[in-house]
Amino acid sequence: MKTVPSGLQAALDSGATTLCTCWRIERVDGQVFGFTNHDRTLSFGGVDYEPDSGFTGSEIMASIGLAVDSAEVQGALSSARISHDDISLGLWDNAACEVWRVDWSNTDNRVIVRKGSLGEISRGDIAYEAEVRSLAHALNQEQGRTYGRLCDALLGDARCGLDVTGSTYTHAGTVISALDDTIVTASGLGSYDDGWFTSGLLTWTSGANAGAQIEVRSHFIVSGAVQLTLWQRAALPVLVGDHFTVVAGCDKSWETCQAKFANSINFRGCPHIPGNDFALSVAKQSGVNDGGSFFN
Repeated sequence: MKTVPSGLQAALDSGATTLCTCWRIERVDGQVFGFTNHDRTLSFGGVDYEPDSGFTGSEIMASIGLAVDSAEVQGALSSARISHDDISLGLWDNAACEVWRVDWSNTDNRVIVRKGSLGEISRGDIAYEAEVRSLAHALNQEQGRTYGRLCDALLGDARCGLDVTGSTYTHAGTVISALDDTIVTASGLGSYDDGWFTSGLLTWTSGANAGAQIEVRSHFIVSGAVQLTLWQRAALPVLVGDHFTVVAGCDKSWETCQAKFANSINFRGCPHIPGNDFALSVAKQSGVNDGGSFFN
């Protein structure tokens, strides 16, 4: 149950209309933004809430239970703090969101209406619409580990334990040509074997996409030139001369962990877990039915 500050409750009881809505948005890169539908800047909690930002909130609906409640915010891409390029690069995806009801005549009189995160963002040429999801959304996310044959660690993270910062596994490249912002021909990677960067991670270090990361679908050497195919199109145009770094690919298998990275001691999968074929199998007269291990 929400506790309404006495000052705000008094304003509500008086029938005053000095109320507005403020949105506090914290992106995954740590940047904090404030927006309000009031006509002047409001400040509280160390954040300035920008007026005339184009933010327009929909009706907020809440339900009892574990269903994910949602609302929408709509606006024009007119604020200097919200750009089409940033939305394209995914910088606003899953940003933490707080919605406040504020007495603009005295911002100490305020109450938080909801917390959540920004979900799907759709946009046109001059406007956008963002879904605000409730905290219950986190209950839909997979938590903990599940048994599987493949490793569930990320290459180079604490659980993997492999240092991928050296030139053996990470290298810089430069775009020579690009097709549909998906197929990139690059220089600087000629010393690596065909397929070395397949399933790797490419990070743009210059150009319009600087800071964005995309997984590599395939790595081929075609007529002496290195060609990388990305799993998804770059958000913004890729130009000749754009720089990037790319990390060696890992397909999460035991064989790759052992042969390519010599890191099998930290393998985070269960390569010997029985599959569906084992669950459905029956004893055969021609088989060895002694109950022994299949792997020794």
